[in-house]
Amino acid sequence: MKDFLLARSSKHRSIVDEDSVATQPSVFDEKKLRSHYWPSQQWENYKKFDVSLRWTWREEKQIVHIIDRKVMIWVCVFFAILNLDRNNLNAANADGILKDLQLTSNDYNNANTIFRLTFLFAELPGQIISKRVGPDVFVPCQMLAWGVVTLAQFWLNGRTSLFILRALLGLSMIPDLLLLLSYFYRTSELPIRLCFFWATMNLTSFVSSFFSYGVLQMRGVLSKLGWRWLFLIEGLITIVLAIQAFLVMPASPSQTKRIWRKKPFLNERQATIAVTRILRDEPQKSTMHNREGLQPRMLWRTLKNWRLYPLYIHGLIFGIPLAPVQAYLTLSLRNLGFSTLLTQILSSVQYAVSVFTGIAVVVLSELVNDRAFVCSLEDLWALPCLIGIVSLGNKVNPWTYYTLATVLLSAPYVHPIQASWVSAIAGDVQTRTVAASLYNIAVQLGSVVSSQVYQARDAPQYLAGNIARITIAAIHICMYAGTKLFYRRLNTSREKVWNAMTTEEKDKYLATTKHEGNERLEFRFIH
Repeated sequence: MKDFLLARSSKHRSIVDEDSVATQPSVFDEKKLRSHYWPSQQWENYKKFDVSLRWTWREEKQIVHIIDRKVMIWVCVFFAILNLDRNNLNAANADGILKDLQLTSNDYNNANTIFRLTFLFAELPGQIISKRVGPDVFVPCQMLAWGVVTLAQFWLNGRTSLFILRALLGLSMIPDLLLLLSYFYRTSELPIRLCFFWATMNLTSFVSSFFSYGVLQMRGVLSKLGWRWLFLIEGLITIVLAIQAFLVMPASPSQTKRIWRKKPFLNERQATIAVTRILRDEPQKSTMHNREGLQPRMLWRTLKNWRLYPLYIHGLIFGIPLAPVQAYLTLSLRNLGFSTLLTQILSSVQYAVSVFTGIAVVVLSELVNDRAFVCSLEDLWALPCLIGIVSLGNKVNPWTYYTLATVLLSAPYVHPIQASWVSAIAGDVQTRTVAASLYNIAVQLGSVVSSQVYQARDAPQYLAGNIARITIAAIHICMYAGTKLFYRRLNTSREKVWNAMTTEEKDKYLATTKHEGNERLEFRFIH
């Protein structure tokens, strides 16, 4: 695993001599090409870019470890608190919030749908604001807002207040954090880190199951219900961490000073290495300043970029086979006769297992250098479990259902692979910024669809919903194969045109082309 956390490439999987030169070949080494990729003086890291700089693997390893400690760990912590606030309704459900507020399972579905819809509609506007002010400013502000809204759920009094407050929790920071990470890491370093990023979600859910159970035992304290105390305490925790986010989040590798930290966490040479290695890996990362807003034409260019749409479609579909069981697990276990304590304990198991299966599938993707076929493993895992759930029929043994549901929800989570895939094939900063939001919007649309798969009229077996999920999983496996073929053909056609051009023709194309990002002939799509 250690090798995966270091700078890696397909040609250099391990470091034999840490004192050997780590500087990788780049277009900047070609005098005829470098002028076409040279960063603008307005780029925030321009003064730290040195094309002639050489450094060792030992230095790079140290820098990556510093970034992991100072950036990656905090990003995971902030993502964890997002998931704590987003998912506490499940824990409140186990404590009887629906009964206490005289709500139905359809109200619960609608609350989740409203949350997903506001999440969806706020995604792109939020990313536009974040790109203008910077993730290091926007993310702490979002966290502070979540904390206040989560705390306000202490005073829930019915359907209307539940819908309003769940809607306000829809503001997301996931694309903002992914954009921030792309400022610090190479393309090959992102997948495993995004794996840990999303593993944080499962780890948080695992820990919060026990934390929530402890807080829920406060039912009756000051004559308040346990789930009210849960919202209050988690809201206060979020507010405290929002203040911490203001203090620790850096803007870029060359801007790591903060109000309370006058000395940057990367010294002069380290910052220069950090900037240069990123730009050598992907020259297009200098196409926008980190405080430069998105223009309407940039949005339109990404919206009509059909090359990214296969991944948006996968984002829409991949979660549907699993999500309905996930949303209803605590309610199903309670209905099957399990106590509140046992429900919390049993529902936490799949989170722990998912951490390991999620890491394993990302490592596998890196080892075999494949994304499409590896991503299909989630659906291949889900199919036999879904068929097993359908075959249970009317007479459901509680432990049999629990086992099938837990195995299903322990499926290898391919979201990190797909998110890093979108980032890698975006081609430049402006496309990456918008594409990350569009992909996440597709994921949230999938969540909206999945939240309506189980309907009250189909209860308690939900046969129609489960058959639909089986069908979707089977079709989606075939779609991954189609996506791989799509990108291979794109690369082949471009390779044919590019190789037929003379050196002078290539130079003229690079100097005069209006193509940007992944539209350019020399760009190749990973698959």
